[in-house]
Formats: sequence, C-alpha cells, structure tokens
Amino acid sequence: MEAVVERVVRTYGMMVMLAPEEEEEVRQRVLKFVEGQAGDDNTIAVAAIKFLRGPNPSRRRRPK
Repeated sequence: MEAVVERVVRTYGMMVMLAPEEEEEVRQRVLKFVEGQAGDDNTIAVAAIKFLRGPNPSRRRRPK
C-alpha cells in the first residue's frame, strides 16, 4: 500500500502546489483512506485522488 500512497501524493502534488507540511498532511489522509479500501492498486489510487479533490472538482477551462 505504501507504493499506492506515494503514487497518489505525487500525482496530487502535480495538480496542486503543496508545501512540505501540506504534503505530509495529505500523505496521512491518504493512508487513513487507503486502509479501508479493497481492490487493485490502480482502482485504489484513483479513488484516493477523487477523495483528495473533494466532491466538486473544478472542470472548467481557465481563460487564456
């Protein structure tokens, strides 16, 4: 599961600028979330990223 957590934190870090303290907080949140999940690593990683992004992620294009 550690590989899944690192993958999720790295991917989420590419979407959102995280300070080192925030990165550790995200890592702890993902660890707690992943503990109760079942399935393959890819499915768990996608679910964890959805969890971090929240219920209403922004999908609008930003103006140029």
